[in-house]
Amino acid sequence: MSQKFMQHRFLKITAFLSVFTFCFSSALMAQVNAPSSSPVGEEITITLDEAIQIALVNNYMIRKGILNVENAEAQIREAWGTVYPQVNTSGSYTRNLQTPNPFAGSDAGGIFQSLGAIDWLAFNEEARTDGDPSTNPITIDEFFERQEEGYRNAGIPIPGMDGSNPFAVENQFQFGLSVTQTLYSGAAFAAIRGANQLRELNEDQSEFERQTVVEQIKRSFYSALLAKEQLNVLKSSVERLSVTVEETKKSVEAGVLSRYDRVSAEVELVNLETSLIEVENQAELAIKNLALQLGIPTRTVINLRGSLEYSDALLPNTFDKDIAYELALQQRPDLSQMEGLISLTEIEGEIIRSAYKPTISAFANAAYIGSVPSNRLNIMRVAGEDFEFTSETRDFFDESYWNPAVSVGLQFNWSIFNGFQTKMRVEQNKIAVRQAEIDREQQKNGIYLQIEQSIRNLETALRRIHSQERNIEQAELNYEYSLRRLAEGIGTPLQERQASSLLDQSRVNYLTAVYDYLIALSEYEKAIGKPVLNN
Repeated sequence: MSQKFMQHRFLKITAFLSVFTFCFSSALMAQVNAPSSSPVGEEITITLDEAIQIALVNNYMIRKGILNVENAEAQIREAWGTVYPQVNTSGSYTRNLQTPNPFAGSDAGGIFQSLGAIDWLAFNEEARTDGDPSTNPITIDEFFERQEEGYRNAGIPIPGMDGSNPFAVENQFQFGLSVTQTLYSGAAFAAIRGANQLRELNEDQSEFERQTVVEQIKRSFYSALLAKEQLNVLKSSVERLSVTVEETKKSVEAGVLSRYDRVSAEVELVNLETSLIEVENQAELAIKNLALQLGIPTRTVINLRGSLEYSDALLPNTFDKDIAYELALQQRPDLSQMEGLISLTEIEGEIIRSAYKPTISAFANAAYIGSVPSNRLNIMRVAGEDFEFTSETRDFFDESYWNPAVSVGLQFNWSIFNGFQTKMRVEQNKIAVRQAEIDREQQKNGIYLQIEQSIRNLETALRRIHSQERNIEQAELNYEYSLRRLAEGIGTPLQERQASSLLDQSRVNYLTAVYDYLIALSEYEKAIGKPVLNN
């Protein structure tokens, strides 16, 4: 009889150990990388709400989600940039090492060979018409001779005699400013709406991750509490059994009980102490698991403030599946994210269809162009003298070398035919929208199933809690009877140990039922999308 009770107790303990081991291994898969400044050996005491607040700050998924939202904000500003004026500036410098004569090989070259003759004709015409009888027309050869003599007297090189290209400009500069403003583009404003929609998607994802983290922290915190409570129950059992063993020894020495009773009690105590060692280890691992998820160094000593107790304040607002489903449709961030994904796909379709329409933009260009020769010598006639010359070297930035250029206009671009590529992309987009709508329908059905399962788990755990509450009362009363019977000499130590085992089992069953209820409640709140700030 005693062996059956002990086997049942060991089976219960083994089941709990499996739960804790699973939870701890799951936490290792989701280790938080958040840095912490907590000193080694620090001891802290936290409640469930404090644990949630710590996780909402330290959890790596949440931190990445915040960065995703910030990145979406930057993408929105980038999208707006496509409708703002585009301003560009440029500059260039060219050094012409050798410049060809632009009139080489054409009849136009003869025109420049006769430029000197034109000057001669102009001189003779002025001599005839100036009214001075002392001035007479001269021959062309005399004109050139006197002109060359004037250059030599002034110390000026004779133009064209050095064999250089008169059209060569060695230094060319260009500095420009260009402003372009889009007047119409079907894709630009659609891209802005898409960027805003992407931000909402990231915000929904961030909220979903917050809810997921809260649910995980609750599960780990409750698991640690269950391990702690189970450890306390087992410690009480060991203490009671130790007293029973001592009393059994005295009874054996007095000849009231046999040595078999004493050995049986001692074996049972050793087995229970072994189980206590295992549960202590699992309770410690459960605490480490919680610290791991909170981003707290696992060497920190964590004390949990709270207990596994049920009260009517823990009841959900409703057990009605349809009402809960309507709440989920309004609150679930992942469902909102799916709606946003459909909208984003539709916006993508607008961008694709914008290829059917033209784009119009206005532009304004301003440039400052410089053509600066290396030889900037300027030859001038002395006033009143036909064959006396003077010269000066112009400044590098002389206005005769630099000129502005300004232009404005409109630019029009319209793709008339691209081999039906746009049409096919539109068809692909329509298919993507329909696929997303199917995913949304499946997601809604899955949400309803989650709510139904969580409500069933709540109701089942609640019935177990009420049943175990009554059972604990009966087990306590049964244990008191066994103690009284043992004191009166009509009961046996074995009966007392059996009653003690039943009491411990009832307490553990109650704690397990409360744990299951709290886990089901957490799953229910996540299923209806309860906002994190309301926790």
